[in-house]
Amino acid sequence: MKPEQRRLLLFVALAIVTAGVGFLIGRSTSVPDTTLAKRAPLIGIASLTSENYVRAIRESGGIPVVLPNTGGNTDRVPEYLDLLDGLLMPGGADIPPSEYGEEPHETVELLDDDRYQFEKVLIREWMEKTDKPLLGICLGSQWINVAAGGTLIQDIPSERNANHRDTEHPVTLEPDSRLARILGSGEVKVNSFHHQAADDIGKGLRAVAKSPEGIVEATETTDPDRFLIGVQWHPEKMMPEDGTQAKLLKAFVEAAASH
Repeated sequence: MKPEQRRLLLFVALAIVTAGVGFLIGRSTSVPDTTLAKRAPLIGIASLTSENYVRAIRESGGIPVVLPNTGGNTDRVPEYLDLLDGLLMPGGADIPPSEYGEEPHETVELLDDDRYQFEKVLIREWMEKTDKPLLGICLGSQWINVAAGGTLIQDIPSERNANHRDTEHPVTLEPDSRLARILGSGEVKVNSFHHQAADDIGKGLRAVAKSPEGIVEATETTDPDRFLIGVQWHPEKMMPEDGTQAKLLKAFVEAAASH
């Protein structure tokens, strides 16, 4: 054997021995394995309508994942149910009243069909086939109620003689609700951009916040083990300045992380 070949074999042998010793030392010491650190939860945002949702999820410790509704395609919904840790249903236009058995009021401005078809399947599948956290904001809150078999006030000004568009008002929370515990208060001031709200409350839900006129401002599941909340206001627009509203997004992301 030539000297160069012997040196090469010796080098390879030493490398193998060194690697083996390093492995044994690594096995016998308590060096933290960062690859096992818990990742931030993946939060799906259906049909992105504002960057505020992305920012709010990111600032609350989650990883925002925008779910496209192109063509109203729902083929990927089963994968979303499997991969995502939480779902945020954002604000938008109006759900077709045919979804809850009514003719449309003249003020109704319908969701575009792609978004409607996609979100109708997504929200129902998420509620019925998973127990993962769900947060509905404005339209998203209305979707929760309709998907659970509830109905909506189609136009608050003409049906309830009150204005909830482009204003602020207080809401009173049920003291035994999850939402009240999260916000740490029985009454909070909120922004308001909606002309519809929950009317008949859907199965498995309860109203947990109301405006001074008695308009339902928030619902949540009656299941004490699940995070499922819908609010008519926009907490993502109020944070980070409003620390109380930031608590809601933070609690949602934390629920997704620990699920």
